[in-house]
Amino acid sequence: MTDDLDATVRLAQTGDAAALERVVEAIQDDVHRLCLRMTGSRDDAFDATQETLIRVITRLSSFRGEAAFRTWVHRVAVNHLVDRKRSAVERHELTFDLFAADLHAGLQPVAPNAGPEIEILARDVKHGCTLAVLTCLDRDLRVAYVLGEVFDVSARDGAWICGTTETAFRKRLSRARTAIRHFVGEHCGLVAGPRAACHCRKRVAVAVELGRVARAVEPPPDEVLAATEEIEALYDAAALVRSVGDERAPEDVATRIRSVIRSGRYDLLR
Repeated sequence: MTDDLDATVRLAQTGDAAALERVVEAIQDDVHRLCLRMTGSRDDAFDATQETLIRVITRLSSFRGEAAFRTWVHRVAVNHLVDRKRSAVERHELTFDLFAADLHAGLQPVAPNAGPEIEILARDVKHGCTLAVLTCLDRDLRVAYVLGEVFDVSARDGAWICGTTETAFRKRLSRARTAIRHFVGEHCGLVAGPRAACHCRKRVAVAVELGRVARAVEPPPDEVLAATEEIEALYDAAALVRSVGDERAPEDVATRIRSVIRSGRYDLLR
């Protein structure tokens, strides 16, 4: 797969538009996963994904194989995300202490007749809550954590992506891991079990009231609920973060990038 992508990249660098589209298709989901965890918002991630892919295709001629292509893409993405205007989510300057207070203020007992719909809503709550946990980290720590825990990037590649030393990257990753593990170990029922007060189901009522999640149209089948409970029993802090946002990049992103490639508006090989 890597060899195929490398060959496609080389072909795209000659000006082959079809090859360039295949390159975008190969990387867009990873870019979206990174942007989602860095911005903490689907709307912001949509914009950041599109902007990052534009940067990739307009800078493709500068790729010289100094690292694996996907590693180079991560560097382009991280540079853009660090330089990008802070999102609305980040402007709230959420801290672990503030978020813990918010979590515990929004807990409500689950009604006995809540029905299977609550499982869908609880998964949406988990998604939003986990992204919020990441936004409690400053950007440098968040980048290190997402790269190291979600993408399993080595310290060597992580340092190159972030433009720092391996020692500095390891320290950032260690600090981020400690902060995340401590927070979810104290507050998240998925990780800490019954000793933690917060559980996604207990947050559903408030999340619906505030418009953070929308009521489901159809309840999930019994086998989906059983699988969800089995998986959630295995969570640790890193698994919790990896479990969120693994959907594919929105189709609108792919459509818009294809339109850009075919429009001739950009010098793709400058």
